Amino acid sequence: MYGIAEDGTERLAGDADSGALRLGCDRLYPPESTFYSLLRRLRSALLRPFDSRAVWQLRRDIGHQYSLMRQAKDTLASAKVFEQASVAARMGIWQCELPSERLTWSNGTYDLFGLQRGRGIVRGEVVRSYSEESLARLEQVRRDAIEAGSGFGFDAEIQTPEAEKRWIRISATVERRNGEPIRLFGVKQDVTEEKRLLEQMRYVAEHDMMTGLANRTQFQARLAEICEPQRQGGALMLVDLDGFKVVNDTFGHGVGDECLVEIGHRLSAECQGADLVARIGGDEFAVLFGPTAGQQRIESMAQRIIDVAEMPINCSGRSFQVGASIGYAFTDGETPAAVFARADRALYAAKAAGRLTFRGPPSKGA
Repeated sequence: MYGIAEDGTERLAGDADSGALRLGCDRLYPPESTFYSLLRRLRSALLRPFDSRAVWQLRRDIGHQYSLMRQAKDTLASAKVFEQASVAARMGIWQCELPSERLTWSNGTYDLFGLQRGRGIVRGEVVRSYSEESLARLEQVRRDAIEAGSGFGFDAEIQTPEAEKRWIRISATVERRNGEPIRLFGVKQDVTEEKRLLEQMRYVAEHDMMTGLANRTQFQARLAEICEPQRQGGALMLVDLDGFKVVNDTFGHGVGDECLVEIGHRLSAECQGADLVARIGGDEFAVLFGPTAGQQRIESMAQRIIDVAEMPINCSGRSFQVGASIGYAFTDGETPAAVFARADRALYAAKAAGRLTFRGPPSKGA
């Protein structure tokens, strides 16, 4: 478990000089003079007339020395096991001396950054591995921790020399001496897989698995954001398919599902400038707009959606058509429930007008 300091000297990541990475190694190597002193005393005892007291003392010292050697061997074995375990767990130990910023890394830390073990490491070069956002966050929490004498922990994104992006979890502690910070040390662990799984879980929680659009949960959260008093508002459009029940009843739910997927693709293509496109029910979709969307733009988009929804759909060798009715409403400082209710009323007004059309209340800014 070696690291290379900025001065180019090779150091055991756990020797007596490494402080934070010491691992109990300050007793690994008894002073050389102790061992040779025992040899000299043994030689002297053999040359002199038998002295039971001297022999007893020599035996006691040899036993003590043997115990120290056994402890050193056990400590080295433990350090080796710890290093192997940390590498297997995709984590590593690190320290940074202050104010020199000289680094010492375990093998596991080298592996995290995709660097050759034992190569020279300079902090100014290492930080280039961090993404811009992660580096800014790292420098801030690092400064705060050094000033306060506390630790810190956060997740950072890095990129290896092979352009592989990884997420690492950094845990750090500040060591002080006489009130002055002398060392940062801690652990870095690869959490890329954990991040991937969390992102996957978040995606599943916020998206409709059939169409890939946002689901009702994400829609409600975004609508609530748009309706917040400090926001500038926006608009909500509800899209309901006409004739979809006939498709389901005639061709079966499998074809009905394919129909919904196709409509989802068409909506996404037509609503690229919208804040969110979501499937919120069986054959009902919603589109959210920010404050820059005026009545003319929304009505123009509504008509395009009606037009593309009517285009023939080919699924599993069958061709058929559906339609769309649309209702929309502006937030106008109202609650999410009130905005949704007004858009829903406009939707039913469009259906009552003969379907394949849109309706919406007049905007205050129109």
